[in-house]
Amino acid sequence: MTDNLADRVRHWIAQDPDPDSRKELQQLLDALPGTETELADRFSGPLTFGTAGLRGPLRAGPNGMNLAVVRQAAAGLVTWLTRQEPGGLLVIGYDARRGSHEFAQETARVATGAGMRAALLPRPLPTPVLAYAVRTMDAVAGVMVTASHNPPQDNGYKVYLGEHLGGPLGAGAQIVPPADQEIEHEIRNVKLLSQVPLGHPGTVLDDEIVESYLAAAATVVQEDQPGARDLSVAYTPLHGVGGKVLGDAFLRAGFAIPATVPAQAEPDGAFPTVSFPNPEEPGAMDLVLALAAERRADIAIANDPDADRCAVAVPAPNGNGNGWRMLRGDEVGVLLADHLMRLGRTGTYATTIVSSSLLRAMAAKRGFGYAETLTGFKWLSRAAPDLAFGYEEALGICVAPGMVRDKDGITAALLVAELAAGLKAELRTLTDRLDDLANEFGLYVTDQLSVRVDDLAEIDQMMARLRAKLPSSLLDEPVTSTEDLLDRPGELNADVIILRTETARVVVRPSGTEPKLKAYLEVVEQVSEGDVAAARERAAATIRALRTEVAAALGIWSVSP
Repeated sequence: MTDNLADRVRHWIAQDPDPDSRKELQQLLDALPGTETELADRFSGPLTFGTAGLRGPLRAGPNGMNLAVVRQAAAGLVTWLTRQEPGGLLVIGYDARRGSHEFAQETARVATGAGMRAALLPRPLPTPVLAYAVRTMDAVAGVMVTASHNPPQDNGYKVYLGEHLGGPLGAGAQIVPPADQEIEHEIRNVKLLSQVPLGHPGTVLDDEIVESYLAAAATVVQEDQPGARDLSVAYTPLHGVGGKVLGDAFLRAGFAIPATVPAQAEPDGAFPTVSFPNPEEPGAMDLVLALAAERRADIAIANDPDADRCAVAVPAPNGNGNGWRMLRGDEVGVLLADHLMRLGRTGTYATTIVSSSLLRAMAAKRGFGYAETLTGFKWLSRAAPDLAFGYEEALGICVAPGMVRDKDGITAALLVAELAAGLKAELRTLTDRLDDLANEFGLYVTDQLSVRVDDLAEIDQMMARLRAKLPSSLLDEPVTSTEDLLDRPGELNADVIILRTETARVVVRPSGTEPKLKAYLEVVEQVSEGDVAAARERAAATIRALRTEVAAALGIWSVSP
């Protein structure tokens, strides 16, 4: 077994174009048999296309993100693209993570070596700028080198298609089946990296593409309400690439540039002030909440490192973090959907099967189209030809589908600011508007529990255990419907189980990006005589009870938020 592994490592070293990676593997090889477990993991299989592309730890070997894996992925992608659109334009963006620029340049060299045109964004920029560029530059495809909000040791590779290959619904959107499987097939057909032809490193675009994005972004707010711009915002890009772009977007839209957390303002792939650069993670927003309290800001906003997600926090006397409360992704989503509905934006409002059911109720009562998809913006962006708005509970929001057919944390932040400023002019807040919605539709409260595993087989075991013994009741209410999406044909076929009672819903599924099993919980509490506070207390107790019951059904003894 060790001999066979050693042969595979030597073969990979012979093909690896990066001297640092070759040295890394050679040191592990020289230390066998003590390094067998480490090498076996690195060679347990190649990274495969998951959520719109590759994502994994930065390390040498086929089961990591490195120059060899990127060259192979780019060669497979370019083969697939040139077969269908010879000589087309590939636009490439990258964030500030370790290796991102080098991976972007390598992709460009592979593309030009195959006869394609390649254009790199001018510097580390948000993912939505790349998605925008694919549409506006009439590119055949786009690549974004980013691991979004993953830990510092990770990087990734996302693929977007232009209208030529993605069609009207997929213009500038992330890839979906069968394109991902077809690209994966071409990647596996690349056997000798030394024989991949390499060309020049492409054209580096100037700031005109960024200026174009900013001009379009500024139009998401209402031009006829220039007075409603009085708003104090505390902001953090979480060491990511969103800071300057968001500040410029706010300025163009007529807002003051937000006060930014100094220690997190500049891009830094080491993410030194946070243990996990995801605004949903405990502690990630501590510094921006402290800044918001110090400045007495009206709201606090955070982008994740590639700025495609937008988190919002509001003053809350009983909240955590110096009297501030982070809004759940469902709360931000329905607030912005409600705002656009009241502004009269027609079309379909979409969300995912794990998000709050409130958007469905709002669309039904107000006469707007509604669509529901599997998790992920690769599905949401294609929810309907007349898509007006889309959001997922994990802080991904699309407020301008005609501009960026993907989640966009910059334009979402602008729309949050417009809504908050308009409410401030009426001496009201985002919390007040949430209370309005609760009075109108009932109080929809969502939560999540998850379990991280070391072995993905554990997830399969938990899903099998749940299927073998589905709960007949939850919260002392009978389960009125059970859906197993493995039994559903078409796009909604997935490893997902949905349980419903009269006042609750539970959705259980494996995570698409992390080694986790996730359960999404929702309860609906009616508001009596306008007393939303009392309804919130009841709902908080109910959702805690539901967490306990679902954990027991899954056999989880220790859960994380």
